[in-house]
Amino acid sequence: MKVNTQSVNFNADKKLIAFIQKRMDKLELFYDKVIQSDVYLKVENTSDKENKIFEARVSVPGDTFVVKKQCKTFEEGADSAVASLERQLKKRKEKLRAYL
Repeated sequence: MKVNTQSVNFNADKKLIAFIQKRMDKLELFYDKVIQSDVYLKVENTSDKENKIFEARVSVPGDTFVVKKQCKTFEEGADSAVASLERQLKKRKEKLRAYL
């Protein structure tokens, strides 16, 4: 799956982008009809330690799932966002199975 990663107001290194790609690829195990996914990485200018915002938008036929997480690191945000998307995709798959 192609993941479009955009970092706002900073340059993300290749390790971080590879990590996000690897995590997002796991979503295809749960729902194979993912069209595309967009990831936005933002850093808030606050003194708070949890100033990293990880936002993911996953498009599937007929729907779009958006998850926004604010954490200390982008890796932590990616893990929690993918876990949340995983639950949402499983739920959608179960609903579709109920109609068949």
